[in-house]
Amino acid sequence: MRKACVVVVSLLLALVPVVPARAADNGSWSVYPVAAQIAARPYFYLSAEPGQTITDKVAVQNRTGEPLTFRLYAADAYNTPRDGGFAVRTADETMRGVGAWARLARSRITVPGHRTVTVPFTLRVPTGAEPGDHPGAIVALDERIAPGGGKLALGIQRAVGARVYLRVSGPTLPALAVSRLSVGRHQPLFFGTGTATVSYTLRNTGNVTLRPSAELTARGLFGRSLLKRRAARVPAELLPGQSVRLTETWRGTPVLDRAAITVSARAQGASASAEASFSAVPWLPLVVLVFVVVAVVLGWRMRVPLRDRVETLRHRRFAVRRGLRDQGQ
Repeated sequence: MRKACVVVVSLLLALVPVVPARAADNGSWSVYPVAAQIAARPYFYLSAEPGQTITDKVAVQNRTGEPLTFRLYAADAYNTPRDGGFAVRTADETMRGVGAWARLARSRITVPGHRTVTVPFTLRVPTGAEPGDHPGAIVALDERIAPGGGKLALGIQRAVGARVYLRVSGPTLPALAVSRLSVGRHQPLFFGTGTATVSYTLRNTGNVTLRPSAELTARGLFGRSLLKRRAARVPAELLPGQSVRLTETWRGTPVLDRAAITVSARAQGASASAEASFSAVPWLPLVVLVFVVVAVVLGWRMRVPLRDRVETLRHRRFAVRRGLRDQGQ
């Protein structure tokens, strides 16, 4: 049961909703930075020098009528490989950034119904910390384990986290990379437009958080433009060192052409691109045509010797008849 519970916790943490201009909230409790107003500070925006220690406070608000007990911890953030969503590590995972540097004054709190508890924390940045962005979160994990639905005996724990955007002073380098571009083709057996699945990996190779955009273009023979559109599945934020595998569908691919597809990604101060190509050929009609041509050629080649043999037999029969007539005379 414990292993199943941890897995579900990880998935839930990956889906923690954090909406600008309001606290992180799941309907039962909220987690947010302490400020004059909740909406004034939806995230922790922190900056520090290597070796510096900063202090702050986090608030946990119970929106239910019953007391709730939470485990509080700091966690590193990452992008989910599937869709690039903002996610945080579980408490049992190894931390290397905010999750390792932040220490909360209390690791376990009980919040009465409709009340709020404030917990101070310190964040000590190591002297050897790399410059740039180190995203994370302060997480309130409900200690209760709810039974999961379905036939599997799974336990579910819920958590809410307030994002922490920490920037360590020093040189910043925005950089992107596009790699592993591939094109999968789905074409009808006979003539007709097909569908292409364009897959690629987008990676933040720099040390600052990027808000990327991507564009798909395709050109056919003689430079004809076949496609030009903005990619729809790019994550809103791509964290430093993180990568995500993205897929786009291109419907209405050409019937008979050679297409070169380019994926171009851009963000503030960074750009990258990759290219792949494919040939659009209706293979089944082409194979049928080849068989027909081969059959015609073979038939013609077989017909000529047959005609020659018939002519030869005719000449022989004529010679025999003529020889018989000569003998009769």
